Amino acid sequence: MKVADLKKEYDKLQVIYGDKNLDSIYNGGCEENPDICFVFMNPTGKNIASNKAWQGRKSPWLGTKNIWKLFSKVNLISENVFNQIQTKKPKDWDYEFCDYVYREVSNSGVFITNLGKCTQVDARPLPDEVLKKYLHLIYKEIDIIKPKIIITFGNQVSSIILNKKISVSANRQVCHEIEINKKIYKVYPVYYPVGNGIFNMDKAVEDINWIIENEIKTKVII
Repeated sequence: MKVADLKKEYDKLQVIYGDKNLDSIYNGGCEENPDICFVFMNPTGKNIASNKAWQGRKSPWLGTKNIWKLFSKVNLISENVFNQIQTKKPKDWDYEFCDYVYREVSNSGVFITNLGKCTQVDARPLPDEVLKKYLHLIYKEIDIIKPKIIITFGNQVSSIILNKKISVSANRQVCHEIEINKKIYKVYPVYYPVGNGIFNMDKAVEDINWIIENEIKTKVII
């Protein structure tokens, strides 16, 4: 099974929980044993790929800017790609450029996804009950790609994925574990770095750099 095989399930849930005029946003990046799987909350209509007329990839954060600052600060995209992103308006993100950005993401050993794929018009908070409808599917994603490390953003996403109450402020650089299909995965909760969480960007950068240094680079040296 490939992650693309889950699209039909996500599209069914979009009809129920997402905006009827928008498409699901799926995932993107390295799909084979990535170093890091980043799990965000859910997409919004600011992603240009949520438009039903869009025929290209439907990956997170296309046509946006702020989140790419995070990936730049932790050296997971090049300065060249970051600068191009910052100079482009949403309408300038064509299919070719979107693929170009995600080739960079993939080459960095990164997979980007959302817990919920139900695209909303804006960044309205979703109840736990809705995000939990996607839990078995995010577990399938993880089982397919088999990441070395999982980084979950924010209290809500971290709590749902780990099935216990998580406060990121009390769990900075703290490793948790989940078992999926008899395999143990390390999970690190991190501050949500955009939207209302933009003021926590530096804390998120600090913790992700620590995780890369202590989990990813250490494994390479060994």
